[in-house]
Amino acid sequence: MLGLEKGLAVIACFDAAHPRLTIADVARMTGLTRATARRCLITLARIGYAETDGRFFTLTPRVLKLGYAYLASTPLTAVLQSALERLSEAIGESSSASILDGGEIVYVARAATKRIMSVGLAVGARLPAYCTSMGRVLLAALPETEARTRVAASPRPALTARTITGVEEVMAVLARARAEGHVVIDQELELGLTSIAVPVVDRAGRVLAAVNIGTQAARFPPDALVREFLPRLQAVQADLARIV
Repeated sequence: MLGLEKGLAVIACFDAAHPRLTIADVARMTGLTRATARRCLITLARIGYAETDGRFFTLTPRVLKLGYAYLASTPLTAVLQSALERLSEAIGESSSASILDGGEIVYVARAATKRIMSVGLAVGARLPAYCTSMGRVLLAALPETEARTRVAASPRPALTARTITGVEEVMAVLARARAEGHVVIDQELELGLTSIAVPVVDRAGRVLAAVNIGTQAARFPPDALVREFLPRLQAVQADLARIV
């Protein structure tokens, strides 16, 4: 199983900022020895999950099978996708759903009407939880001690001048999220971007995911975001609670 763990760690090194990596790059990013990194990369290439030009390694589309296995085995994602498509068609704005993975959120469904971020988002994309509306909703659903541990353990750079980064400040925002049942982000993730999120709760009251609406701050400042879109999200929330 250690070999599997190392192989997954190597795959995780590749992202939009690092699409092509050398053996030395992977060794540095994973903490593996160069020999181990080389064996992992060569194995991935041999079984079709990576390819190399002799120096640089890149992942192949076969890696998508790993993510698809999760999506295909989780009926919730299909339900979320259908709900988001109806929502976005009705309001003319992009909507998304995500789950929590450590200190990050992972997009599991998305209905995009326009590109609102400088970085494109799709199913499988990851963003930090501490400064995103869905991330804060999901962190707020955890026991307070666990939420604090995850926030404290996560890198928390100030992505904009508005980003809340201090552990106590983030915890205060999470407390407010628990009380209000939703989270609004005003240009903390990226200037010009605002969003609002609510949790997806099953009939037993367990938080399974979060859904949000993201739009341009110039068109929908926080008050307008709550006024226009919170009722829409709450309607989706209620519909999902009856079927998940």
